[in-house]
Amino acid sequence: MRLPEFIRQHVDRIVDEWEQFASTITPAAEHMDKVALRDHAKAILLAAARDMTTAQTTCEQMAKAKGEGPEKTPSLDEAGASHGELRHTVGFDLVQMTSEFRHLRACVIRLWVDTLESPDLTYFQDMIRFNEAVDEALAESTAAYADQVNHSRDIFLAILGHDLRAPLQAVSMSTEMLMRKVALEGDALACANNIKRGARHMAVMVSDLLELVRSRLGKSLPIEPAPMDLADAADAAIAQACAGNPECDPTLKVVGDTQGVWDAGRIAQLLQNLIGNALQHGLNKRDVTVTVSGEPQAVRLTVHNFGVPIPEEAIGTVFDPLVRSADEGLGQPTTSLGLGLFIVKEVVNAHGGTIEVSSNKTDGTLFTVVLPRNG
Repeated sequence: MRLPEFIRQHVDRIVDEWEQFASTITPAAEHMDKVALRDHAKAILLAAARDMTTAQTTCEQMAKAKGEGPEKTPSLDEAGASHGELRHTVGFDLVQMTSEFRHLRACVIRLWVDTLESPDLTYFQDMIRFNEAVDEALAESTAAYADQVNHSRDIFLAILGHDLRAPLQAVSMSTEMLMRKVALEGDALACANNIKRGARHMAVMVSDLLELVRSRLGKSLPIEPAPMDLADAADAAIAQACAGNPECDPTLKVVGDTQGVWDAGRIAQLLQNLIGNALQHGLNKRDVTVTVSGEPQAVRLTVHNFGVPIPEEAIGTVFDPLVRSADEGLGQPTTSLGLGLFIVKEVVNAHGGTIEVSSNKTDGTLFTVVLPRNG
């Protein structure tokens, strides 16, 4: 009997073995009923049988083996994806879920081979096609499972970031109130200032974390554009940076008309991150230059510093979230989440602008942002 027909005739028996194996995956399976244990096993098997009876050329088979073939069995993909999502929901880990497919493959081949009396070449072809179908279902299950893991993690991070804002605000406001009502001196004043700076830094990290989660959940960065002057925003950002780093003294250069329509809060985020990055990685905190220059249809912003250059292999990922290759390359300790430049890129994208970076030992590191005036 050919394998597709064998699967159709014995599908319930095969699913029984699937159920028995799934029931051994604890602790997730301990509270699952028969329906949950069997899940999409029957749909996957029947879809695999249909796929095996579909005509396939040698070229198509080679492409499919590489994961490059056209989608021929949407029902198989759908069943596999649904299985991955549900197994994640009930608490299977990725290794446990993939072990079900390994067992399914072995079970079907074992039961089928036991029924064969005189195998011929077509039977081996059936086995190849069956393995391809199982691999396709496994790939869809794994992708869907991974998507669910990522979504769950992002939801957790969103809740964490949201819930951290209230206690941080309480710490910040209490410190401000204490410093206004009590004349602190010496070590007490130093401690209060440390608390204030620490709370401010944590608030920035929480804000960056929420921006990351928003983007990963498929939501673009919201902006509220209004007329503003980029040079004034840069001046304010430098003043804020110097308040936390008294030894710094960045140079601001302004050329031409620097007015446009942008979101002032987001532009402040962009400037704070770029200037903070330059101060952190520059060899001399006084040797940072911020230039704002007006062009006919846009305003160009550059932030320059000298120091250990960003490694060439890291340039392509410097704007990726949770990447801190620049910090690691300098050997400097940092409490950053590695989200600063990612937020900068998101702000630039939200305004329809562009950002580029160049870095070498001779010329230093230069970030260049171009924002359309009506971004």
